[in-house]
Amino acid sequence: MAKKTSKPSAPLTFDLPESLIERIEACRKGHGFATASEVVRTAIASFDFSTCKPDRDPHRQISVRITADQRALLKRYSKQKDASVGELLRLALEALPTKAGKKK
Repeated sequence: MAKKTSKPSAPLTFDLPESLIERIEACRKGHGFATASEVVRTAIASFDFSTCKPDRDPHRQISVRITADQRALLKRYSKQKDASVGELLRLALEALPTKAGKKK
C-alpha cells in the first residue's frame, strides 16, 4: 500500500518579524531542510496547538486630539522609520513614566 502524502495546495503569505525569518533560516540550515516551507510544515506538524495559549494584549481604539505639528512629526517619522503611526505612538506611550517627576 502506497503512503499517502498531502501536497501543499497553495502558498500561504503572512507577516513575520525579521528575527523570526532569521530563525526559520537558522532552523533550515540546522535541520538540513531545503526550503523555508519545510521548516514551517515541520513546525506546524510538531506543535501542540490544542494546549497553546497565545499572548494577547487586547486592543481598543481611542480618539485623542493632537496638534498639527505633532501630527506632522508622527507622519514624518513614520516615513523615515518605515513604521506605522500606531507603532510610533505605542513606543512613545510605553516610554512615558507612569508618574511625573518631581518639579524643582
